[in-house]
Parts: sequence; C-alpha cells; structure tokens
Amino acid sequence: MLNRGMFEIKYDEAFSQVVRKCGSLRMHREGTWITPDMVAAYERLHEMGLAHSVEVYSKGILCGGLYGVSLGGIFFGESMFSEMANASKVALISLCQELKRRNFGFIDCQLPTDHLISMGAVPIHREIYLESLQGELCKETLTGDWSAVFGQSENSQLC
Repeated sequence: MLNRGMFEIKYDEAFSQVVRKCGSLRMHREGTWITPDMVAAYERLHEMGLAHSVEVYSKGILCGGLYGVSLGGIFFGESMFSEMANASKVALISLCQELKRRNFGFIDCQLPTDHLISMGAVPIHREIYLESLQGELCKETLTGDWSAVFGQSENSQLC
C-alpha cells in the first residue's frame, strides 16, 4: 500500500473538503457532531493555523483524509474518512511519520476504535494522559500552513 505510487498525500490544501466529507459520510451511518457550526469553528481554527488536514488522492481525486487540531506536541485527531480502501490508513501513517520527525509526543485519537487499535493506537489511563498532556502542551505549537512544511516536493508524497 505504501511506496507503491497508488496515492498522493497533501497537507492543508483541501481542509474544508475533508471536514465536510467526514461529516457527510458519518451522517448516513451513525450521526455526526460535525454540524455547520462545528465546520465553521474548525475552518476558523484552520485560518488561525491550528487545525490541519491530511488529504489522500488517487488519480487526482480526494479519496481519504483526516483532520484535527495541533497544540504543542499533540495532534488532537477529530475525524477521518475513506472513500477508497486504505486511504484513511495512508493519511494516518503519513501524519504519524511527519509528527515523529518533528518530535510530537502523541496523537489524541479520542476513541479507541477497532480501526485505530489495528493501526497501533493504545488506550492510556487518565492520570498518564493528563501528565503527558501537561508536558506536551509546553512545547511550541507548529502553526500555519502545513503544506509548506510537511511532505516532499511541493507538499506531495506518492505512496
């Protein structure tokens, strides 16, 4: 799946599309918390350089991605979507690689879903989480447009 040239990965280039796709795909299955007011709030956080997206394209078409908020050394994952097998996995793996390079402490996945656990997510006890949170929030926040700093040439990686 990775390093086969099947997908192109970009950051922060289609933020609103990713948020809206996450909301619309969930609405039909399990409901969504991604209401128009929440979309507007995340778009504002994106404009402030705090909310970011990872987009996965196949043949130039957005087919998967995720978004969340970055504070200090933590990425707070909000939602992900996939319209093609493995597209959301590719987004998460790419994000993990980029965050590791920049010394992020962890990704807060919020809910331990089977999908996330299959990719290595582990639940942690509240006390450990709060202690880790305190330390990681003291780090400088990587703000701004991540398309300028993540990925390879012109913010595009082929996987």
